[in-house]
Amino acid sequence: MDERRRQNIAYEYLCHLEEAKRWMEVCLVEELPPTTELEEGLRNGVYLAKLAKFFAPKMVSEKKIYDVEQTRYKKSGLHFRHTDNTVQWLRAMESIGLPKIFYPETTDVYDRKNIPRMIYCIHALSLYLFKLGLAPQIQDLLGKVDFTEEEISNMRKELDKYGIQMPAFSKIGGILANELSVDEAALHAAVIAINEAVEKRIAEQTIVTLRNPNAVLTLVDDHLAQEYQKELWEAKKRKEENARLKNSCISEEERDAYEELLTQAEIQDGINKVNRLAAVDHINAVIREGDPEKTLLALQKPEAQLPAVYPFAAAMYQHELFNLQNQNAMNYVAHEELLIAVEMLSAVALLNQALKTNDLVSVQNQLRSPTIGFNNLDEAYVERYANALLTIKLEALSQGQDSLSWNEIQNCIDMVNFQIQEENDRIVAVGYINEAIDEGNPLKTLDTLLLPTAKIRNVNPDYAQHYQDVLYQAKSQKLRDSESASNVLWLDEIQQAVDEANMDKDRAEKWVTLVIDVNQFLERRKPSDTLSVLTSSSLDANDIIPECANEYYDALLKAKEQKSQNVSGEGSWLKCTLQDQYEYYYNIDSKESSWKMPEDASLKQSWLLGKDIEDIISEITANYIREKIWSASEDLILRFKSTPSGHRLTEEFEARKSFLYDQEASVVKIQAFWKGYKQRKAYSCRQQMFIDNLASIVKIQSWFRMSSARKSYLSRLQFFRDHRNEIVKIQSLLRANKARDDYKTLVGSENPPLTVIRKFVHLLDQSDLDFQEELEVARLREEVVTKIRANQQLEKDLNLMDIKIGLLVKNRITLQDVISHSKKLDKKKGGEMQILNNTENQGIKSLSKERRKTLETYQQLFYLLQTNPLYLAKLIFQMPQNKSTKFMDTVIFTLYNYASNQREEYLLLKLFKTALEEEIKSKVDQVQDIVTGNPTVIKMVVSFNRGARGQNTLRELLAPVVKEIINDKSLIINTNPVDVYKAWVNQLETQTGEASKLPYDVTTEQALTYPEVKNKLEASIENLRRVTDKVLNSIISSLDLLPYGLRYIAKVLKNSIHEKFPDATEDELLKIVGNLLYYRYMNPAIVAPDGFDIIDMTAGGQINPDQRRNLGSVAKVLQHAASNKLFEGENEHLSSMNNYLSETYQEFRKYFQEACNVAEPEEKFNMDKYTDVVTVSKPVIYISIEEIISTHSLLLEHQDAIAPDKNDSLNELLELLGEVPSVESFIGEGAVDPNDPNKENTLSQLSKTEISLSLTSKYDLQDGEAIDGQSLMIKTKKLIIDVIRNQPGNTLTEILETPATPQQDLDHTKDMLSRAIIDSRTPEEMKHSQFMIEDAQLPLEQKKRKIQRNLRTLEQTGHVSSKDKYQDIINEIAKDIRNQRIYRKLRKAELSKLQQTLKGLNEKAAFYAEQINYYDTYIKTCLDNLNRKNTRRSIKLDGKGEPKGPKRAKPVKYTAARLHEKGVLLGIDDLQTNQFKNVMFDIISTEDVGIFEVRAKFLGVEMEKVQLNIQDLLQLQYEGVAVMKMFDKVKVNVNLLIYLLNKKFYGK
Repeated sequence: MDERRRQNIAYEYLCHLEEAKRWMEVCLVEELPPTTELEEGLRNGVYLAKLAKFFAPKMVSEKKIYDVEQTRYKKSGLHFRHTDNTVQWLRAMESIGLPKIFYPETTDVYDRKNIPRMIYCIHALSLYLFKLGLAPQIQDLLGKVDFTEEEISNMRKELDKYGIQMPAFSKIGGILANELSVDEAALHAAVIAINEAVEKRIAEQTIVTLRNPNAVLTLVDDHLAQEYQKELWEAKKRKEENARLKNSCISEEERDAYEELLTQAEIQDGINKVNRLAAVDHINAVIREGDPEKTLLALQKPEAQLPAVYPFAAAMYQHELFNLQNQNAMNYVAHEELLIAVEMLSAVALLNQALKTNDLVSVQNQLRSPTIGFNNLDEAYVERYANALLTIKLEALSQGQDSLSWNEIQNCIDMVNFQIQEENDRIVAVGYINEAIDEGNPLKTLDTLLLPTAKIRNVNPDYAQHYQDVLYQAKSQKLRDSESASNVLWLDEIQQAVDEANMDKDRAEKWVTLVIDVNQFLERRKPSDTLSVLTSSSLDANDIIPECANEYYDALLKAKEQKSQNVSGEGSWLKCTLQDQYEYYYNIDSKESSWKMPEDASLKQSWLLGKDIEDIISEITANYIREKIWSASEDLILRFKSTPSGHRLTEEFEARKSFLYDQEASVVKIQAFWKGYKQRKAYSCRQQMFIDNLASIVKIQSWFRMSSARKSYLSRLQFFRDHRNEIVKIQSLLRANKARDDYKTLVGSENPPLTVIRKFVHLLDQSDLDFQEELEVARLREEVVTKIRANQQLEKDLNLMDIKIGLLVKNRITLQDVISHSKKLDKKKGGEMQILNNTENQGIKSLSKERRKTLETYQQLFYLLQTNPLYLAKLIFQMPQNKSTKFMDTVIFTLYNYASNQREEYLLLKLFKTALEEEIKSKVDQVQDIVTGNPTVIKMVVSFNRGARGQNTLRELLAPVVKEIINDKSLIINTNPVDVYKAWVNQLETQTGEASKLPYDVTTEQALTYPEVKNKLEASIENLRRVTDKVLNSIISSLDLLPYGLRYIAKVLKNSIHEKFPDATEDELLKIVGNLLYYRYMNPAIVAPDGFDIIDMTAGGQINPDQRRNLGSVAKVLQHAASNKLFEGENEHLSSMNNYLSETYQEFRKYFQEACNVAEPEEKFNMDKYTDVVTVSKPVIYISIEEIISTHSLLLEHQDAIAPDKNDSLNELLELLGEVPSVESFIGEGAVDPNDPNKENTLSQLSKTEISLSLTSKYDLQDGEAIDGQSLMIKTKKLIIDVIRNQPGNTLTEILETPATPQQDLDHTKDMLSRAIIDSRTPEEMKHSQFMIEDAQLPLEQKKRKIQRNLRTLEQTGHVSSKDKYQDIINEIAKDIRNQRIYRKLRKAELSKLQQTLKGLNEKAAFYAEQINYYDTYIKTCLDNLNRKNTRRSIKLDGKGEPKGPKRAKPVKYTAARLHEKGVLLGIDDLQTNQFKNVMFDIISTEDVGIFEVRAKFLGVEMEKVQLNIQDLLQLQYEGVAVMKMFDKVKVNVNLLIYLLNKKFYGK
């Protein structure tokens, strides 16, 4: 029976699908997928969005529909942006007023969670649209269409998957009637009354019927009664005529009354048409009046049905529309013209506003707007148009013009286009010129220079050859210039070359004039003309000295005669070389000139050339000045200085004059020379005497030196004895200075010498204090992690205890349940030391070779997972999101010890970085996916940084300003005009005590028409700006407080997105960074500071709605600013804040850029992947057995995806571990009694036992293995440190090549023995690795040989070089010495931090302990009270009944019919109500408190029985579950069942 019923439901649902399909095909005029595939076909929302476009075209356009052709859907399936289509459909239904009771959720469609709900909504929509006259009626196809049994069965299976109750399609009409505020019957009657009044053609009656509220007509104006009557009468006559033609072939019974009557929608259309015509007439009238404000108000009226207008552009609307009106012959602007004009003028107004604010981006966006209608606008040059318009706008403002007209903007666009065309033409011309230069054809080069588009000035056709030479030379020079970015000459370079060529021509002409004049003058032999010829030529008049006229003449004549002597043939051409590269030729007879050697031309060789003349004049002038300057006056000296060589000659004169005036010095020098000569002669004589008496002189000198040295030594020794204290101080100072200098060299020098490093190498030794601090840090870390977990569990149990005690107070559970939970708390409070002891003695840490090997393998596995983030990154994305989130919250944060020290924080950040890059690479298809989606890694990072590590940051950053906002009682921020209006009305009524005549329900636009609302809204906006500034300043000024990890992930996010989307702009990238830093991290804390522990709330205290709204408003503004999103659409009333948003965004932009400017983790934490090799202690994690097993299981499950390479290290470790072990294998056999009935619960409890793992790498370095360069570098550094301790030297090469002395060998042996003693006292987990211990035992010479071998290997790998005597490895040792000090300082800081953290955790644990004690006291009180009362039933406290208590309650029997009457039983599957009397239920109380057994009998035959736990029922009631099933068939009311049990068994 049940199977048949489900088949019927599936068939009915298929019929409803077919009905919806056919109705949508009629509306869309498009074929939809088959009925059986329709559900899947509607999931992408494309057909739903098209349906929305059909009935609400103003809300949804085809451009807004994502994947309208479904190409992406067919290629790669659903994309999350397909949900936008469903959202548009829902908004469109909301816009036409369909009740929301029918709406499905977006996930019901996209995730296919409840497709029947969507089909149900389509049916309701069809009925609603039919009633509005917007769509045809949907067909009833139940029983009229056939489906195969297979199709029906498949649909039944799909419906079973949904697990939902099928919507009541038959009740849509009733539900719609109840939900709609309009009475359908009253509406129908009102419409008929309007039709009758129209038929009577009496306007007064018609307007009365139109005013009837039941007609639901809007914008009815009494003054237009006649026009309404005329329009509606004509419309009705047209409809009657159409109906008459249509009904000629239809029977009377089939006719519809509304085929001849006007519907409500048609009447409203008529009213709108009349209103529109009246509004247009009014607009034309106010345009003629010339008042911009009145024109603006007329345009804003909804009756005009015009696009939005902007008050700031009122004058422009008036001016432009007035001009348009005058251009019309009728002096009237029709509605169609107004529609186009207003739309364009509004676009121009927005463009002017953007120009006024100098917002280039907004200007460009406005220019691209299709509504503005500019001609010849090229998208590629939008930025240039914008810049030009900004310039014109500034000019217009300077002339008192507020805005640019459409024509002015169009002219600007045309002007820019013309400039661009000119530039393009000039670029083409430049190309032609360069081609001609390369060809070397002067005529072609000349032609290209004369091109009009090139606009080259001062081009002389006679200079074609020289232009070619100069341009070719300039281009060659540019080609030789390595810094030149281009190989072609541009216009400015070409113009410069042309100008230079023209100047060359002028120089050449001056040169020719000089040569001709001087040579002809010399041939005439008239010395008297010398000065006139030289001064009239191209020579500078200052170069000529009149007193030297004769000398000039004689020298020039002599030079010419000498040059003429060797001339055999004489031509008429003169040759001039300009700039040492261009040759110019001039014919003195024909006056011809040329820039290249003419054919058959012969040079005039007897004439002096310009260079010859200039050299002769300069030489004579210089000689004259040298001669006369000694006796010259000051005026004459000034005249001499004006000549080219005069300045130099004057300086020589002054120097010589000074020398001669200083005669005394000259005499001294002469005398010194003479004395020197005499001394040398005396010295020679003395030397000869010494040579003759050499032996005697040696004896005398020896005795004298000895005597002097002894005397000096004794005197110095006595001085030291007299000043012993001072000498000690000086020596100490010198040693200190030397030590400081050495330390500065170690820290600051790029290449510190070995001698300096040797002095500080002892700092690398580990002292007892180091070991103690390391052990203390490890102990505290273990205690902190354990305490965190214990507190978390205690908090969960205490919360549950709160609930149970609350239910006890309400008499909803027994006291026994509370007591049992209290005992569980006592167990957890007491700890699990016995279990831990079992684990140590018998479990995985027992002294067994096999278990020890397993433990070591797990330690190596978790070390590999911790240090290689790629494994975990892949594993996260292999699991479902809910499972991966849980995995992150438990295992991964445990694996990294909640980043309790720098190493773990460094490794955790590397995991976040790897996982984020993996997620962006594989799951992000568009830049905005990061913002619109919910990336797993981003969620993890925010959650981690909002935890204990980032909590103080958020408090410091936001707490002061948030407290200030909350504590400001006078602060009221309400930016919702409707809410402001209602509050104002309420205030008026409260003050007057009378009902206000103002309407209560208004729209946003209507609310804004009241000045009081506007004033209050402006005050709220001003307060909002002020408060937002405070929060913004707090955020921006506290950049250093942001957690480093969060800033680093923001940097990784920005770089990864930019790498995948290189075309993404900086603004897009920073918006994504802002989404992380502000929206995800800070915004929730601002909105709900109490939920994020930003502020401390007193007991019973909470944030009131006004404070919550103030915080929400601030967060909303900052969110818009961070994403650079302006207030538009429904927030248009806040558009006055858009400039503020833009300014705030610029501040946020700098903040986000600066936030991403952080160092890499390696630099921040001074770590790399080899740090663990040289770390003193091994890393330790504290992890539960359950987490180890879970991680092992997940790795095996996804092994192929995580480590596809069979030789991967992970695969090797997993193979060694084998199958996933059980809990018992971890804690030791025998820890749990196999016969224990609660074995599963005990094992579940034991699985939460934590053990510590000392992580180690499986792949330690060994001599025979292939070792990488970095590891060998570490090993070699250790050996070098051992050697240089005992053997000094200036360089490492010198030490290695010099044999050690016996004393050095002995010292080295002693050092190694001391180290062995220290190692013997070192804890096991902090000992050095085996290979380092073996190396330390080598003799000094063997160590040196091993160092040499290692250095040769390192040199081959490029790590060191023998050329610089292995300075690189010396630098590495110096770096280790410097880092050792930093590490000790960081360890002390970590120790202090752990102690503070542990103190806080202990305080929290003490608080929980106090709560547990309070609960214990409460329970004891309850027990005491209980013992005093005579209850109907005893409560078992120890698992046994009281020996003298009353008997168990008798069973209670009810028929199903009786329970149905009481409301307890709601129904029985496959059984009719009239059969309920045959079903009997026996309810029996068992020995266990709160456990009842229910037995069912049918016609006296016992069918089934089931146990009910009162605690389970109460839990269902607590969770809000109203209906439950018993026996998988019987539906019962949970609340009434609890009531029945209480009444019958507990007497409540």
